[in-house]
Amino acid sequence: MMRPNQFVLLTFALLIAAPAAAQDDVRMRRPHGDPDISGTFTFRTLTPFQRPEQFAELETLDAETAASFEASERTRQNRDLFDPESGARSAGYQPRAEGGVLSYNEFWYERGVDLTDDKRTSLVIDPPNGRLPARVQRTRNMHMPNPTREERNAARYNSYESRHLFDRCIMGFNAGPPMSSGAYNNNVMIFQTPDHVVILNEMVHNARIIPIDREYHKPPFKQFSGVSRGHWEGATFVIETTNFRGGESRGTSPNKHLVERITRINGDRVTYEYTVTDPTVYTAPFTVMMPFRRTDGPLFEYACHEGNIGLHGILAGARKLELEGRELRP
Repeated sequence: MMRPNQFVLLTFALLIAAPAAAQDDVRMRRPHGDPDISGTFTFRTLTPFQRPEQFAELETLDAETAASFEASERTRQNRDLFDPESGARSAGYQPRAEGGVLSYNEFWYERGVDLTDDKRTSLVIDPPNGRLPARVQRTRNMHMPNPTREERNAARYNSYESRHLFDRCIMGFNAGPPMSSGAYNNNVMIFQTPDHVVILNEMVHNARIIPIDREYHKPPFKQFSGVSRGHWEGATFVIETTNFRGGESRGTSPNKHLVERITRINGDRVTYEYTVTDPTVYTAPFTVMMPFRRTDGPLFEYACHEGNIGLHGILAGARKLELEGRELRP
């Protein structure tokens, strides 16, 4: 039985004529013979991570429906259309000419303007419903304290160590691993040697140096981005990552097992697919497929202001509220 991701890859492959494919096979290889997955790419897209309820069992959209959805999403997410007083979109609100609403105005966003080439309704391709699997029902340990909501909120402001890794500029919220399209900085550079593949994300300027090790020898220590080893399966570069230290995305735990697959489709497209297995959190694995599109723009150095002046402001503000006897909110 063909998996959903295999079907998508086959569809891409059939769009390429045989003579062109033969030529690409020669061009799309590094001098040392490995398939060429290098380049600078953007993975921004309007395709939702999980399938919206409005599309139910629709895996893809026809051209007319896709165009309508793209237009509505561009309007829905436009920050210049948010009322700065209510912090939400308002039908009667007329945006100021200079923008400047909420934390960032629309000028700063780079979330993508269209769906994937095949107009999929979700980046999640397995389970087939395009949604994350059910979460594991956790049994509360009666020997552990059960803090109140207020206590949990207060703990977040105790120290810089209790703040999220995103606040501390240690991890980027879309850089992963695994990578996931976000609000901005959806750019990545991949470069190769005979022994390593390096994935450099623009977000937080994080570089994953992945040894090509077919025997999967891994050190025992943990890292925020996990410990990765890669190998080739035909034209696909497969990365297996474990030994996560914490700070994972999508609510996963350090116990997760991540397998990423990167396949060159043509000169302008690379397919990025990953499968997460985390029995601590999810009742089943899930698989996501996201396209990489070649971009001529450079990667810019990412300067994370939140981890500099912003973090001081968060903690100083919390101490001020405590002195005034006011509630700390998330």
